[in-house]
Amino acid sequence: MADAVRTKKPSTSKRTPAGGAPTAPHTADEARAANASEPRIDVDRVNDLLLGTWAETRREARELIKDPAFWRIDGQSMAEHRERVLSQLHLLVDAGGSRRAFPKEYGGLENNGANIAGFEELVLADPSLQIKSGVQWGLFGSAVHQLGTKKHWDAWLPDIISLKLPGAFAMTEIGHGSDVASIGTTATYDPETEEFVIHTPFRGATKDYLGNAALHGQAATVFAQLITGGVNYGVHCFFVPIRDADGTMRAGITSEDDGVKGGLNGIDNGRLAFDQVRVPRFNLLNRYGDVSADGTYSSDIPTPGRRFFTMLGALVQGRVSLDGAATTGAALALDIAVTYANQRRQFDSGAGTAEVVLLDYGKHQRRLLPRLATVYAHAFAHDEFLQKFDGVFSGRTDTPAEREDLETLAAALKPLSTWNALDIIQECREACGGSGFIAENRLVGLHHDLDVYATFEGDNNVLLQLVGKRLLSDYAKQFRGKDAAALARYAVGQTAGKVFHGAGLRQLGQAVTDLGSTRRSVELGLRADQQHELLAGRVQQMVADLAAALRPAAKLSPAEAAALFNLHQAELIEAARAHGELLEWEAFTDAVNRVAHTAEADPTAEGTARVLTWVRDLFGLSLIEKHLAWYLINGRLSTQRAGSVSRYIDRLCARLRPHAQDLVDAWGFAPEHVRAPIASGAEQARQDEARAYYAALAASGAAPVSEKSLKKK
Repeated sequence: MADAVRTKKPSTSKRTPAGGAPTAPHTADEARAANASEPRIDVDRVNDLLLGTWAETRREARELIKDPAFWRIDGQSMAEHRERVLSQLHLLVDAGGSRRAFPKEYGGLENNGANIAGFEELVLADPSLQIKSGVQWGLFGSAVHQLGTKKHWDAWLPDIISLKLPGAFAMTEIGHGSDVASIGTTATYDPETEEFVIHTPFRGATKDYLGNAALHGQAATVFAQLITGGVNYGVHCFFVPIRDADGTMRAGITSEDDGVKGGLNGIDNGRLAFDQVRVPRFNLLNRYGDVSADGTYSSDIPTPGRRFFTMLGALVQGRVSLDGAATTGAALALDIAVTYANQRRQFDSGAGTAEVVLLDYGKHQRRLLPRLATVYAHAFAHDEFLQKFDGVFSGRTDTPAEREDLETLAAALKPLSTWNALDIIQECREACGGSGFIAENRLVGLHHDLDVYATFEGDNNVLLQLVGKRLLSDYAKQFRGKDAAALARYAVGQTAGKVFHGAGLRQLGQAVTDLGSTRRSVELGLRADQQHELLAGRVQQMVADLAAALRPAAKLSPAEAAALFNLHQAELIEAARAHGELLEWEAFTDAVNRVAHTAEADPTAEGTARVLTWVRDLFGLSLIEKHLAWYLINGRLSTQRAGSVSRYIDRLCARLRPHAQDLVDAWGFAPEHVRAPIASGAEQARQDEARAYYAALAASGAAPVSEKSLKKK
C-alpha cells in the first residue's frame, strides 16, 4: 500500500494531510517511516495482555481447534450438524478438555479459571461446540458438582466427564425464563417410598430450550419446587434419568424437538415434560437443602430467598463464559473486517489517484475503530472478572460477600459484552459489503449464533435490573443513621468510585490503580482523570436521582410501591449499564497502567503504552459521546466542550488508523481460527493483480482514453 500515488496538495496537518485518505499512513511501519517518533505496539506483548491470566490455556485450546475436525461446516443439515458437534465433544474428552473444573479425585484439574478460558475459545471453531460443551460440563456437570455432595459425585461425575453420561440442564420453562423462582414443575416427596415425584402440572411448566434434551441427553438436572409435608421449600435441583443408553425415553417423560433455530443448530435443543416421574430421595442434589427419610426438610441457609440465590450463584459460570465468548466472537469479526478494510479498495480520491483503501475513509474508521476499542475494554474487564470467579470457586475467596459481588459483576458485564458483540458483528458485516454476507466469510453465521447470548443465562435487561437494585442497596447503606446535614456533606465529598465499587471489580473505596500516571494523549481533549470523573459522576448521579425518586415507596402500599418502581425501571437499567461501562473503562485503565509501569524498566514497552492509551481514550470518549445528551442536560459538560468530543474521537481514529492491523493481529488468531477468505490475503492478491494490470496497460500505450478527457479538449 505504500506505493499509492500521493497527492501534490500541501498538508494542513502532520497527521491528516490535505487531499484526504490516500496520503495517510496505512501501517505502523509507514507511520514510523514518515515520523520516527511514531510509537508502535509490541504485538506479542499485547497478545499476552489480551489473553490474560489463563493465556497458556487459551493457547492450548486454540492449538487444538486448528484441527479441521472442530470447524463448523456451513450448509450442513441440522441433523448432520448435531452429530458433528457431538463427535467434537468426544474429541474434547480425548484431549482432556472436559476435566479442568472437576475434582482431582475424578481425574479433574480443579482449575476453574482455566476451564472457562478454554471453553470460551471454542467459539472460534463453532459456537455450537462452545455452547454444547458448556451444557454438558458447565451446566449439567456443574449442577451435580456445585449443588450435589460427594455421594452424587461418586455416582455420576466420572461418566459426565467422560461423556458416557450426556445430560441436559432443565431449569428454564416455557412460562418462566429469567424468573426461575416461579417455575411450575414440582418435586413432591413421598415418605412411604422415599421418592420424589417430579411433575409438570401444566403446559407452561414444560422445560424448554434445553441443550441435549431433544436427542443426546440420558439424564437431566431438573429444577423444581420442592414440596414435603405440605410445605413448598422453593426451587431445588434433582438428578432425573430421561433416556436409556439406546435413546429410549424413560416412562413418564416426553421430549419434543425445538427444531431449527436462528442459530446454534448444532445443538439438539428441546423440551421435557414429566408425568409423575419418581426418583429416589438420593437424587436430590442436597448441598444447600435436604429431606430426611421421614420428609423433614433441613438447610444450613435459614431463609428461602438466600437459599435460592446461593443455589443459582453456584451456577454463575454460564454468564462468565458467555461474557468471554462474546468478546472473542466480536474480536474475530473485527479481525476479519479490519483486515479486509486494509486491503479492499473502492473509489478514487477524486483527484485521479489510485482507488482508496476502505480503512482510509474517515467514516470507515469511525465504524470500526471505536468498536475495536470496546472489545479491548471487554477483554480486560473479563480477565478481572474471571480472576474473581476463580477465587470464589476455588475456595480461596469464597465468602457470601464475594459471591454476591461475583453475581452482581456477572449481571453487569454479560449484558454489555453480548449486546456489543451483536452490534460489532453486524457493523463488521456491513463494512465488508456483499462479501460480508457470504457465509464462508463467517460474519453472518457469527451473528446468528451469538444472537441468543443476549437472552442465554438470563435476559440482559433482567440482569441489569439486578445490578441496579444492588447499586441502590449499596447507596442506601452509606446513609443509614445520618442526619440531613451529614448527608449533604457526605454527598459533596464522595465519588462514584468510593460509593459503588463494592458491587464491582474493586472493593469499596479502592480507586482505579494509579489513575494519575496515565499519560495525556488527546491534545486539548479529555484526559484520563476527566474521563473517569464524567463516567463515574454519571453513575453516581443516576443512582442518587433514582434513590430520591423511589424514596416514597417505603410509605406506599405494595401495589403502589411496585407501580412507582415500574415507572423508573428504565432509569434503573440505564444506571446499571452506566456502572458496567465504568467498570470496563477502569479495567482498561489498569491494563494500560500495567504496561506503563513496565515501560519504566523496559523502554520497548513505551510505544505499546502510548498506543493502548489512545485506544482506552477512544473507548472512554465514545462512551461520553454516546451519552452526550445526558451530560448536557445535567450540566456536566458545556456545549462547547460537548461539541468537541466528536472531534477528539475523529482525531483519535486518524491517529490509530496505522495501528489498526497491529491491534487486531494482537488477538493472535491464526488462519485456522479466522477461516474467512476475505481476510486470508486473497483480497490483497486481487487488488495487486488489478493494479498491475492497469499499470501494464498504461505502460503499453494501448490504454483507452476516457470520454471526459475528450470533452476537456
